[in-house]
Amino acid sequence: MKKGKFIVLEGPDRCGKSTQAKLLLNYLIEQGRDVILTREPGGTPTAERIRQIVLEPGLSVTPITELLLYEASRAQHTQEKILPALQAGKTVVCERYTMSTCAYQGYGRGIDLKIIDTLNRIATLQTVPDLTLVFLMSDKYFTERGEYLFSDRLEQEDLAFRKKMRQGYLEMIQRTPNAYLIDADKNISDIQTRVRELLEKHQV
Repeated sequence: MKKGKFIVLEGPDRCGKSTQAKLLLNYLIEQGRDVILTREPGGTPTAERIRQIVLEPGLSVTPITELLLYEASRAQHTQEKILPALQAGKTVVCERYTMSTCAYQGYGRGIDLKIIDTLNRIATLQTVPDLTLVFLMSDKYFTERGEYLFSDRLEQEDLAFRKKMRQGYLEMIQRTPNAYLIDADKNISDIQTRVRELLEKHQV
């Protein structure tokens, strides 16, 4: 039985998740909370090694292999880091979790969502977030923000892929408890204000 709170920041690459996650971490620490910040894929040494494989540009990875690598990373991350922290009463802030796999490998790659849901439940031991914040931005900002950035294998996908993935996020928000759309086109401070409002609303 988990005792802590689990907050997940979801969304595509370059939407500002990392910036907002760090701001949220600092805010929660200021509130006297015992909090950890982590990410997917990754979060532990083993999971980070899997991340290197799945995101390496130029590497040939089939969609089902990609899915299984993500789930392997998630299983390790959840059991080694997330669950122990929650059971210790800590607040866990995580950049991405199961919703991103549905958006990218389900809506983007076309893998059956029922398969992904089953694997997600296995990998997470049915651990679900208390609050999910989904950051979505206009596609023009993806291009602008990435102009001088290194692009990993997933960031190199085309506009059609990104549109399918974005539609997936929008649909999942509607059917996921305590999930909210965050307008990532807004400025950093306005976005963080909205994040804090939602935390207060749900007493997370």
